[in-house]
Amino acid sequence: MSSEHLRAQGTLTARAAIASVAMACALLGLKAYAAWATGSVAMLGSLADTGFDLLASLITLYAVRLAAEPADEKHRFGHGKAEALAALVQVGLITASALGILWRAADRLLHGAPTEAAALGIGVSLAAIAATFLLLAYQRRVIARTGSVAISADNVHYQSDLLLNLSVIAALALDQYLGLPGVDALFGIGIALWLIWGGWRASRQAVNQLMDREWPEEKRQRFVDLANAQAGFRGIHDLRTRTSGMLDFAQFHAWVNPRMTIAEAHGFVEAAEQALETAFPGTEVLIHLDPEGHIDRAGEEDEALRETPET
Repeated sequence: MSSEHLRAQGTLTARAAIASVAMACALLGLKAYAAWATGSVAMLGSLADTGFDLLASLITLYAVRLAAEPADEKHRFGHGKAEALAALVQVGLITASALGILWRAADRLLHGAPTEAAALGIGVSLAAIAATFLLLAYQRRVIARTGSVAISADNVHYQSDLLLNLSVIAALALDQYLGLPGVDALFGIGIALWLIWGGWRASRQAVNQLMDREWPEEKRQRFVDLANAQAGFRGIHDLRTRTSGMLDFAQFHAWVNPRMTIAEAHGFVEAAEQALETAFPGTEVLIHLDPEGHIDRAGEEDEALRETPET
């Protein structure tokens, strides 16, 4: 990936993170007043989640800016894993928020307390839903163009916010208008469990990046097919792939005619790397050449057979 392309991707993710911070700040003030006025556990849970959303969005903003920095002497593969680390921090914050809501809801169930000012709480929740829809739409556009794991984790936050705000509306309406005591606390518990589940989902992609998990099989196979089709190559083997932030990495060995000159081989490699990086934007490709039929290590033959085109 060129430094210009990386900067462009970084600009998109930074703008998405700034939008998250701005929205979280606005909603934090509204929900703080609504939680104080209504005394609702569900609204308190929504307030706590928004507070953690703000902190998580600030962390995301720092991470995506760092991840967009080009490789340097101490980070030769770039800074992309900063996004995965930020996503894991967000998961920790989500979990802490959920545990706090569970504690408050349990206390409400044991000791009881009425909610008040349902109309205010419902109005604030409706405003939050409208703002969240706009933010989610913008984030999805950025994710589609960058594949940012940090923005993806932030997106999970705000997806859960939609359900959370709907739950607040339902809790206030059932508690005050239909006179069903305890419903507010039960909705608070449901919100907390949903947040924990959302955090678990958000953590998996981050862990996969930190552990250098291989690409999904469909994407990997498309890469294999295109690599095998490159001029001068007589099959590829030992393909290794991974993702780091907005960057993908792929390296493999390619068999070539053993009588080929170094200059000829170099030309084929240059053309292949350009073709693969064009077909898979944001991917850094590294190719090692072997004389046709050469096997580097014991056990590599099975991989070679699997990735050699069918005859």
